[in-house]
Amino acid sequence: MKTIIEPFRIKVVEPLRMTTREERERILRDAYFNVFNIPARDVLIDLLTDSGTGAMSSLQWSAIMRGDESYAGAESFFRFRDRVQEITGFDHILPTHQGRAAERILFELVGGPGKVVPNNAHFDTTRANIEHSGAEAVDLGIPEAADPTNRHPFKGNMDVGALERLIERVGVEAIPLCMVTVTNNSAGGQPVSLENLRAVRAVCDRHGIPMFLDACRFAENAFFIKQREPGQGQREIRDIVRDMFDLADGATISAKKDGLVNIGGILLIRDKALAQRADALLILTEGFVTYGGLAGRDLEALAQGLDEVIHEDYLAYRIRSTAYLGEKLLAIGFPIVEPPGGHAIYIDAGKLLPHIPPAQFPGQALVCALYREAGIRSVEIGSVMFGGGDHAPALELVRLAIPRRVYTQSHVDYLVEAAEEVYRQRTEFPGLRMTYEPPYLRHFTAKFEELPRS
Repeated sequence: MKTIIEPFRIKVVEPLRMTTREERERILRDAYFNVFNIPARDVLIDLLTDSGTGAMSSLQWSAIMRGDESYAGAESFFRFRDRVQEITGFDHILPTHQGRAAERILFELVGGPGKVVPNNAHFDTTRANIEHSGAEAVDLGIPEAADPTNRHPFKGNMDVGALERLIERVGVEAIPLCMVTVTNNSAGGQPVSLENLRAVRAVCDRHGIPMFLDACRFAENAFFIKQREPGQGQREIRDIVRDMFDLADGATISAKKDGLVNIGGILLIRDKALAQRADALLILTEGFVTYGGLAGRDLEALAQGLDEVIHEDYLAYRIRSTAYLGEKLLAIGFPIVEPPGGHAIYIDAGKLLPHIPPAQFPGQALVCALYREAGIRSVEIGSVMFGGGDHAPALELVRLAIPRRVYTQSHVDYLVEAAEEVYRQRTEFPGLRMTYEPPYLRHFTAKFEELPRS
């Protein structure tokens, strides 16, 4: 079928507020040209992030009603724990209030000055938590990931040779663990193959280095494996997911992505001694080990969401609808990271706006243009998010992250119509100057002003 049909019916609706261009101009200026500062009521289509912005199912909402809010040993925890064990095979499972809390606990325990943590590509909160501990975060993506137009089926893969060279250069003692992000958000939502995970695991085994997953989007990654990796096409998503986790010594998970919930995180650890230390730190900073900063109702919704996310009808719709947006933007003329990723489309703003140099933040300029034109909120993944000091990212991207089960086909078609107008005006957009820069994760709270149009 050519028509993409949502595999669900809409039971509850939320009104959207339409704004005028004049209103959006004022709102942008009041927000200092940082869309994180724009109130959600002033956004028509919100593609800022897919994290915690999805819609829950009727079964998830009904599960919330049986939430056990006992401080210790709540039944809701055991239902959550059993579901995670069933899917991942891990025995030691710590709930946290969100993914970055799991990252903070992990890297407070294993990070520190002199340590080096390799990854195919760290996302912003992972990198920030590593660097906050005093350790160094190193990205080791394959060369194909640096070419937006390369249609390699697994551009999220880690460069195994580069990992070997890093180990040789810094020494095994400096590397507390190796992390692989599935799917690879910073590389355009691109998947990692089972073959690559096994190759990374083999390197880690030879050197005695634990391998962890950043598994926020584990189900989407598994669906890409089923679609693209030889020998995987007839397998169940559940079995591919288990293969991925079986290769790992641990994982951090933001449940706000493939957990299909609005809040929550998970830390998985196999090593008993490290798990005990994580327990103590969880109790100190998040809550008791059977709630970890979450209400019992949150654990119930998460347990149900982890079941729903591996349903193939849902994943087929999710991946195909994202690809549809990418195909439409390519047809207009937008340069994007190809092939389309699982949760988002990434526009190459540096290529789209060559008249704006990286120091004037072309990605942020495009973000402002999309909001000004149609009330669409997106996010820059470039010199604002990953720049600063002597560091300059290879690509200046803008991410259109698709919330799960929220927008319909007509919303996407409206976005495409707005993108056509933005593309027509692209040579007119001004660059920006940063007027305020916070010490960490500057893209969240930085302030800008538009430069005079040349």
